[in-house]
Amino acid sequence: MGFRVEEKLYIKDENLFNFKKFLNTKSAKSLYKPRVIESLYFDNNSFQIHNDSVEGLTPRKKIRVRNYPNNEDKKIYFEIKYSSVEGRYKTRKIIDQNEFLKKRSEGIFDNQYGLCLPKLYVNYTREYFLLNDVRISIDTNITYRNFKTDYQVRDDKIIAELKTSINKNADELGEEFPVPRIRFSKYCFGLEKLYYQ
Repeated sequence: MGFRVEEKLYIKDENLFNFKKFLNTKSAKSLYKPRVIESLYFDNNSFQIHNDSVEGLTPRKKIRVRNYPNNEDKKIYFEIKYSSVEGRYKTRKIIDQNEFLKKRSEGIFDNQYGLCLPKLYVNYTREYFLLNDVRISIDTNITYRNFKTDYQVRDDKIIAELKTSINKNADELGEEFPVPRIRFSKYCFGLEKLYYQ
């Protein structure tokens, strides 16, 4: 289990070019071609995962199944993101189509949250960069889709995410990347736009 530090940055549309230029001047390396990501998020019927995330409670999790449509990687990944007082980490397991369909129809039993059912699809385009020991991703074209109704909304936000080892603190990241931080969860934001408006 590798704990890591994660920071999210809000990039205004008009500042995206300058942010990429900033990465270029720092000699950040592009890791992959941009690719589309689709994640299906699960929660229990009282939306406890959402509520714990909004409240910032620990320990908490995000439970999702992820794939990469339009990409050579056709695998399906079952992922759990953990947030604890020690830091954050993620577990990831490749599952086959039958297991995915079973999780989608029957739900996932979690020892903390009980039976979690599919609630929300999130789609976006992600670019990946590496600068020294910091992995940077930039997410655009974010769309949220209600699992039950297929109703969807677009999100115009551009979110950059910084990930690095637990040995580097947020202040050091702040010095390297002088861009405003935000608390942002695609799952929580999408759920609020689809369920609560």
